[in-house]
Amino acid sequence: MAASDQPEAAYVVRLTVQDVGARVVVRRRLDDGGLGDLLGELERWDDTAVVVRDRHGTGHVVRRTDVVAGKRVPPAPARRP
Repeated sequence: MAASDQPEAAYVVRLTVQDVGARVVVRRRLDDGGLGDLLGELERWDDTAVVVRDRHGTGHVVRRTDVVAGKRVPPAPARRP
């Protein structure tokens, strides 16, 4: 089956400004044309940009036009001692 014969994935953005502070996953378009996921705390959601802070403390800024999907996710599991 050729790539053009495959059905398109149905992506849904289920995030709003009310999700700021929640743990989320955001799928976004990359500069090379692919897609990538960010997992972390949603710090900003507005008309122009989204900021997701990952578990290492890095804030990733994504243009809203590059967000193709997003949703809340459960809290991270407790780390083992």
